[in-house]
Order: sequence, then structure tokens, then C-alpha cells
Amino acid sequence: MAIRVMLVDDQVLLRTGFRMVLAAQPDMEVVAEAGDGAEAIEILRSTAVDVVLMDVRMPRLDGVEATRRICAQPDAPKVLILTTFDLDEYAFSGLKAGASGFMLKDVPPAELLNAIRAVHSGDAVVAPSTTRRLLDRFSPMLPGGRSEPKHQGIGKLTDREREVMLLVAQGLSNGEIAARLVLSEATVKTHVGRILTKLDLRDRVRVVVLAYETGLVRAGGGAGA
Repeated sequence: MAIRVMLVDDQVLLRTGFRMVLAAQPDMEVVAEAGDGAEAIEILRSTAVDVVLMDVRMPRLDGVEATRRICAQPDAPKVLILTTFDLDEYAFSGLKAGASGFMLKDVPPAELLNAIRAVHSGDAVVAPSTTRRLLDRFSPMLPGGRSEPKHQGIGKLTDREREVMLLVAQGLSNGEIAARLVLSEATVKTHVGRILTKLDLRDRVRVVVLAYETGLVRAGGGAGA
């Protein structure tokens, strides 16, 4: 079954370009388009979508707030934020709002297609290390960057799972965590899967965001209190 994609951008020319690229793929189908976040939310009430390509700077309702509202819904589609500048505050806010990643608008077509397929399969397209840099840079500047109450699921983690979570939140890969803790990569992968399940998180990027929001990791430093 083809991946159902929605294009959300106030520039018709950009939507046309993206649509042409996606239409040439046998495993993708553009099922809807919208010129702003409000229109996107309205369309999603009656249209089944798997992945939303979401611009951020739009009239009426911007992409960040639209992403927040969309991701709060049950069985929500995955959202890819489209940004003009790498590592900007919109990418940061989009990840906090629930997006599965962000892409630059001038990304090569092959990378965009791979990103759509990745988020559709349940992966994130932003490395935790990139998310860490985003959070280090912007969390002290934005209201949402303050430490928030501890997530109740964190108390369900074993000591080892908490240890793995903190290393994930610091941007380490499974291989790096395995070397640090003297474990096999398969064991680390199992721990990460259990962490995602216990905390009801979709991907490693959400682990990084949660660690900052709850104060487990501090901007510019390591583990928190």
C-alpha cells in the first residue's frame, strides 16, 4: 500500500515541486495539500494520511502549532518539519511539538524520499546528537525549555534502563552505549525498546526531548539531578 502524504506549505510552487517528486514514486501518493496549519487540520478530519510534510512559517496557524495539535490526536500521522535554516528554533519547537524529524527545504529529492519512508516505518530522521545540539542551543531561550515535572513512566525504569536513557539523551548511538557500558549492541537495542515502551515514546528523539524537559539532562552539560 502506498504511503499517503500530505503537503502543507503556503507556497503553491513548492507544493507543486514536492508533488512531482513524490508522484514519480511507486510507493507514495500525495492525497492532500493545504496552504496553512488550520486548513491541514481540517482536511485531516476526513482524509487518511500517513506522513505530513509541514512548513513552519505560514499564515493563520503556523506549522509548529499545527504539528502539536496533529500529534496530540490518536493514530496521528507522522510529521516531518520543513525548515529553511538548519538547527533553527522552528526545528527545535517542531520536535518538542511531536514531529518525527526535520528536513531542509532544499534537501536533495532522494534524501526527502528516504526520510518519508523512514518516518512511515516508525524511525526518526533526526539523529539524537543533532537533537542534542538543538536543545543545547535553544532550550534556555524558549519558555518550553524549562525543566518540567518528572514523567511518571521514568519511575518504572530499571537502573540499567535509566542509565541507557541518559546516554541516549546525550546523543550516543547504540554502539557507543554498548562500548561505554560493556554490553552487546543487541542488549542495548533491547533496553532502548523497553524504554520507549515504558515511557510511551515513539523514537529516540522523543527520549532526548523528554530528558531535557524533565531535567534529567541539562543544556550544555550532562546528566541532571
